[in-house]
Amino acid sequence: MAATRNIKCVVVGDGAVGKTCLLISYTTNAFPGEYVPTVFDNYSSQVIVDGMTVSLGLWDTAGQEDYDRLRPLSYPQTDVFLLCFSVVSPASFENVRTKWYPEIQHHSPGTPIILVGTKLDLRDDPLQLEKLRDRRQAPIQYSQGSAMSNDIKAARYLECSALTQKNLKTVFDEAIRTVLNPNRRAGKAKKSSGCVLM
Repeated sequence: MAATRNIKCVVVGDGAVGKTCLLISYTTNAFPGEYVPTVFDNYSSQVIVDGMTVSLGLWDTAGQEDYDRLRPLSYPQTDVFLLCFSVVSPASFENVRTKWYPEIQHHSPGTPIILVGTKLDLRDDPLQLEKLRDRRQAPIQYSQGSAMSNDIKAARYLECSALTQKNLKTVFDEAIRTVLNPNRRAGKAKKSSGCVLM
């Protein structure tokens, strides 16, 4: 039997975009009841993807500015980043380009990124839409996320909901595949010089 591959996956993005909920929902199959600042401990789980056993190490980070100096301490030896924004928070989406991508490039150049739109269940939520309209804003659409993914040369763009678990497993499976198949990713990136669709 082949040796188990260890993969370190670090989750980054603005505070309150759902990073911790994403991890808790994925690892426990249950959505946490209330917002808790980053308290999710580093977690390791055995996952089988495409017939290969992987030990997936999940690292949560705090998105708040107070942690800007501490957060990069978790970046060394990262195999893949999940860069998260909320599809109902245009500010968190803009910070992908202005804050998070530059931070990852500075500390971990060349490490693959999966861009993840979280809180997919709220995109069509009437209350959320009304709040956004009051501020003359709208939810981030798939096409916008896909364009941002191209701009930051992410390996993939995916959207998910930690609440309903829609596409949740796909996010982590694709993160693993991105690490396991670097040649396929690099080959496609060279040809298209943009987003890699697998």
